[in-house]
Amino acid sequence: MYTCEFKISMTARRSLTQWASLLFLCLAIFLVLNENPSFLSSENMATADESPKSIYDFTVKDAHGNDVPLSNYNGKVLLVVNVASKCGFTDSNYKELNVLYEKYKDQGFEILAFPCNQFGWQEPGTNEEILEAACTRFKAEFPIFEKIDVNGKNAAPLYKFLKAEKSGLLIATIKWNFTKFLVNKEGKVVERYGPHTSPLQFEEDIKNLLGSS
Repeated sequence: MYTCEFKISMTARRSLTQWASLLFLCLAIFLVLNENPSFLSSENMATADESPKSIYDFTVKDAHGNDVPLSNYNGKVLLVVNVASKCGFTDSNYKELNVLYEKYKDQGFEILAFPCNQFGWQEPGTNEEILEAACTRFKAEFPIFEKIDVNGKNAAPLYKFLKAEKSGLLIATIKWNFTKFLVNKEGKVVERYGPHTSPLQFEEDIKNLLGSS
């Protein structure tokens, strides 16, 4: 009798574990499809072989609306960041980004800043207003690009790629302003840092990719 009850108990536990695993899998699939509804489309499947291999496969627009092929940055270490002018992280991030840029720009380091108004409506201005604030108030000398969406169905293709290459905690979605992606000289995303990670905290990672001591 004891053995029989023990076997039933073990079977029940295994069944519970299997159901929990299935539930987790379903949740993961839901999150992927929610982030990219076209993931399973026939068009998406057909173009899988044509999917971008590196950041150099993208062309973006600068703050004046001009096309900028990211292949222009081939061979450089890049830091891609979604910025906002009215965020609690704004002053400290711009200050530290400026420090890094001034220190490493002559060694092949570039910062690509993409304004975004999706988080608390903290980047409400036009591209011209954003550029003026970045250059005058925050003293940014690195490129400021056109304002974009980083999440949702209208997310910029570049950001869909970045999120696919380096997911955040649990989900790929960008959670707030000043999420940062570090890209190596081959155009591959090697690291992702959340808004609470200040730029100077990962200075060593940048130095390692640059090959500087």
